[in-house]
Amino acid sequence: MKDPSGVTYRRIEKAIDYIHQHFRDQPSLDQVAEQAHLSSFHFQRLFSAWAGVSPKKFVQYLSLEYAKDLLKTDRATLLDTALDTGLSGPSRLHDLFVQIEGMTPGVFKSGGAGLTINFSFAESPFGTLLVASTPRGVCHMAFVDDEDEALQRLKHRFPNAAYRGRRDRHQQKALSIFQEDWSDLDAIRLHLAGTPFQLKVWETLLRIPMGRLTTYGAVAEAIGRPAAARAVGRAIGSNPIAYVIPCHRVIQRSGHPGGYAWGSNRKSAMIGWEAARTEAQDVLSESR
Repeated sequence: MKDPSGVTYRRIEKAIDYIHQHFRDQPSLDQVAEQAHLSSFHFQRLFSAWAGVSPKKFVQYLSLEYAKDLLKTDRATLLDTALDTGLSGPSRLHDLFVQIEGMTPGVFKSGGAGLTINFSFAESPFGTLLVASTPRGVCHMAFVDDEDEALQRLKHRFPNAAYRGRRDRHQQKALSIFQEDWSDLDAIRLHLAGTPFQLKVWETLLRIPMGRLTTYGAVAEAIGRPAAARAVGRAIGSNPIAYVIPCHRVIQRSGHPGGYAWGSNRKSAMIGWEAARTEAQDVLSESR
């Protein structure tokens, strides 16, 4: 769904925030629609076009019970080496087409000296993104509320790099992850600055399928460090590539979504949006 100005997502986010705050009161459609400054009819139509399901159905995906059910059935998913290789829909696993290359310690220590970084802003179902890339791959992908501030934050990470406002093929491939059909998706290359531990955690996150959830503890177990859940949490929190590296699919063991670098409401929006698409794909597969 195209949303050039990001208005749709901002309205959706306000509605999700209201649902979170008043969940126990079971707010009516009219009450939720009011937060988006729309009539109930127009809000239902807008929300359903964005999410693929009605607001009422979407609320089910945000419940603790739904999250707990996923965690009960999917705890072993992350550790399963027999990964699903289906390529026809959103169930395709990220690790089949995302390739991570770590920056050399020297490049990162020098503040990106000698690097040329291209950057551009793009719209997504979850708001505006700043995407940046080196000749080797995407090095930064973040949701933004203020473009100038976001660009300055990027430049602070690599203060000695040269910057060009340009969208290149690496960025374009990364942005294609939001498309409906993944069957022709080309490999996305990432060029990341991180410690060996961080890179290992980020690579593990790529094994979490769309529409599934796992916990910080399960990720720690998956990398062979079961006692390092807190360190795993810090590594997840420092993930420099929003959505493509799906840190939004890691939640607390209680079923609560937990924190997210780009906002807890955005994390909930992603979880619900992916759940709706995965369920629709499952229904389609069963009908064939």
